[in-house]
Amino acid sequence: QGPLVESGGDSVQTGGSLRLSCAASDHFRSGNCMAWFRQAPGKEREGVAAIYIGGSTTYYADSAKGRFAISQDYAKNAIYLQMNSLKPEDTAVYYCATTTGYNGECPGPLLRPRYNTWGQGTQVTVSS
Repeated sequence: QGPLVESGGDSVQTGGSLRLSCAASDHFRSGNCMAWFRQAPGKEREGVAAIYIGGSTTYYADSAKGRFAISQDYAKNAIYLQMNSLKPEDTAVYYCATTTGYNGECPGPLLRPRYNTWGQGTQVTVSS
């Protein structure tokens, strides 16, 4: 299986938007769960959003609800994170991760220990 490769990170001003991409290669298959995590300097890595591949179930952290949207692209074996209304507190390295789903859902979808494969991350910086 190939690696997870994130892209799309950039520096933007408060209120701006970004779309992160994760090329998932063989990891993109029905029954898997894929997620976006982020880690700010000096903080724990936290789950932002997750999606069940092949279904419609999505999960969001409270901080992401209403601003971020996770989606899947069957043609490109990829997932995306559309981030709108960005705030300085969204500044972090964003990671893509994957694990096996269960019965159409992602148990513990935003819990770091649930995921066993990670990308290298992409930097998002939001300035005020």
